[in-house]
This record gives sequence, C-alpha cells and structure tokens, in this order.
Amino acid sequence: MPGKRQEPSFEFVQLLTSHQSRLYAYVLSLLGNRTQAEDVLQETNAVLWRKAHDFKLGTNFGAWMLKIAYFQVMAHRRRLTRDRLVFDDDFLQDIAEGAEQQCERQKEKQRRLGDCIGKLNKRHQELIRRRYTEGATLKSIAAQSGQPENSIKQALFRARAALIECVKGQRGEGAV
Repeated sequence: MPGKRQEPSFEFVQLLTSHQSRLYAYVLSLLGNRTQAEDVLQETNAVLWRKAHDFKLGTNFGAWMLKIAYFQVMAHRRRLTRDRLVFDDDFLQDIAEGAEQQCERQKEKQRRLGDCIGKLNKRHQELIRRRYTEGATLKSIAAQSGQPENSIKQALFRARAALIECVKGQRGEGAV
C-alpha cells in the first residue's frame, strides 16, 4: 500500500498513555466543561497518534503534547464562536500558560516525592506502595503481614511523617 504510515513506537505509546490524566486536566482547565474537554481530549489523542512520527524520543513529550492540545482547544473554540460566552484568545493563552506551569510544578512535586520514597527503609516503602499504589486497606495489609492493624497504622504514620520532612527539606534546597 503506498503511503502506509508506520505505527508509533512502544515508547511513544507508553508516553501517551502515561500522560493522559495530565492532558485531560490541562484541556479541562482551558475549557471548563467536562464534556467538551473529553471531546477535545479524543481529538488531541488522534492528532498525537497521527503525528507520532514527528516526535523525537528523548525530547520533552509533555510540552509537545500540551502544545498540540492547546491548538486543538483553539480549533474547538473557533467551532463554538456562535455560542454566547467565549473567552478571548489572550485570556485563554494566560490560562494555558498558568496550567502548563501548574503541570510542571506538579511534575516536580511528584519527582521529589518519588525521591523521598526511595530514601525510606524497605518496610516503609512496601507499606506506602501497598496502601497508596495498590489501594490495600490497613486491615488487609495487617492480615497479610500477620501484624496488628494498629502496628501497620503506626508504621504508615511514621512513613508519611518521614516523607513530609524529606519533601520539606528538598523544597528548602531550592526546589520548586
């Protein structure tokens, strides 16, 4: 078949799927309407998929993705111009910039938290993972570990306190 496009790489698919919540939050912050944001999210995903071959692995996927999303939001807004209330482009650009900055701050906070989790002892790391990544209850963790629920509760309290101190310390070192 002439003009057959190469499928996106596995790495690209991983980047795209791992950034979906960030992409949705960004589009929703610009539109303020969940239904419209879901529509624009789907349109943006289609464009990202079609342009996958334009993306260079190792560059900033998040910035590239948000720029495409911004253009999709603008196209969506042009289609809505017959509606009564449409914000002007400068206002929307200000919101977009603020949302991008917020996404970057959130990304930095997640990085700091990940660094701090890595500094916890193995038991605390495991408890944090099971409780917050897997969503296990205190009761189920206690039952599986053979320890009293109160002991698990205290260990999680200590792990969270250590994480708070670590993140505060990193913030004091000049992090965002």
